Amino acid sequence: MRPNTWQRILAILFISQLTTAVGFSSIFPFLPLYVKSLGSSLGLSVELLAGLVFSAQAFTMMLASPVWGSLADRYGRKLMVVRASFGGSLLILLMAFVRSGEELVALRALQGLVTGTVAANSALLAAQAPRDRLGYAMGMLQVGLGAGVAIGPIIGGAIADAFGYRAAFYITAALLFISGVMVLFGVREQFDETRAVESRTTSFFSLWRLVIATPGVAMSYTLRFLSQLGRMMFVPVAPFFVEELMSGGGGVNSFTGLVIGLGAGATTLTAGFFGRLGDRIGFRTLVAISAIAAGLFYLPQSIVQEPWQLLALSILVGIAMGGVLPLISALLASYSRAGGEGSVYGIDNAIRASARAIAPLIVTAVLVRFGIRATFLLTGAIFIFTGLLARVGLPAPPQQVETPLEASTLGQGG
Repeated sequence: MRPNTWQRILAILFISQLTTAVGFSSIFPFLPLYVKSLGSSLGLSVELLAGLVFSAQAFTMMLASPVWGSLADRYGRKLMVVRASFGGSLLILLMAFVRSGEELVALRALQGLVTGTVAANSALLAAQAPRDRLGYAMGMLQVGLGAGVAIGPIIGGAIADAFGYRAAFYITAALLFISGVMVLFGVREQFDETRAVESRTTSFFSLWRLVIATPGVAMSYTLRFLSQLGRMMFVPVAPFFVEELMSGGGGVNSFTGLVIGLGAGATTLTAGFFGRLGDRIGFRTLVAISAIAAGLFYLPQSIVQEPWQLLALSILVGIAMGGVLPLISALLASYSRAGGEGSVYGIDNAIRASARAIAPLIVTAVLVRFGIRATFLLTGAIFIFTGLLARVGLPAPPQQVETPLEASTLGQGG
């Protein structure tokens, strides 16, 4: 197989995305409980530190991602994938040795500055894939991410219950290192130096303004923010809600991992299908329908009484999310200009991160004022609003144009 075909790059990035997602998501189910076990050296509350351990990483990633994205357009997207993988591996390893919740929050903040593998992979793939296959390509990348997020929490929860919280960080660090090695030696990026030179002579702020001013991009970013906000509303409270449903019984970490993992697995099974369907009939309608469906499946989670009910509804939400996450990525690629993929997905990652930074704070406020079950009502309303906004606010994507890589492969007869 020729080393520069976009299908080969997709295959390698799929495996890399899967490996990385398994690692990162393996620590999600127990992070709040890990904070609780570490305690505070400054007398801060567990609830505050549990929120900060998510929002600190998201806040710093929000600041750093646009810069990394613009550097990707200037010097190569592959370089950004490798940087994020190896840097993340080192920082995750250090998290196994922290002695307090504050130290964990500090390392999570550094992680946000350094990592960003999802955005880096998306930018690299968007720059290489043909425009008329963007839905399929982004759908498959989402399959890799979803499969990893499905497997990771189950593995991480089981490891935490069997060997303690710190063991999961060793595994995550190793998986990120393996992912970086795969991309470093397996991908040969076809990089357009002419466009790169243009990017190097333009300021970051000018590039970002150009991206946001492109018709359809700002609305796509709005949909990304709302959908990411909705997704992250559940994660900080998941262990505590599962603990409540299980009446303090054992295996809370494992069941929390199962809920998050199977929901992500459902997204994995549907992302490829929705991506191909979007290539044929358009992305806008599918995003709207899927977001509304996700909202309708979140609402009844506020009244569940048994763990299996939460699990079943989480799977249904996961199915609907398969039509939201990859199709917003495909919309961004279809609206944006060739050569600016790094900036587009760098800003996209900052939008995701800003939602992750804000969501724990909103959840904490809602939990304190109205109780944990009210978070599901708010999440459902957010997704329903997202779907309605997609239906009325997205313009038609411009006519598809040929990417540089597509032109080279067509010239070679494939």
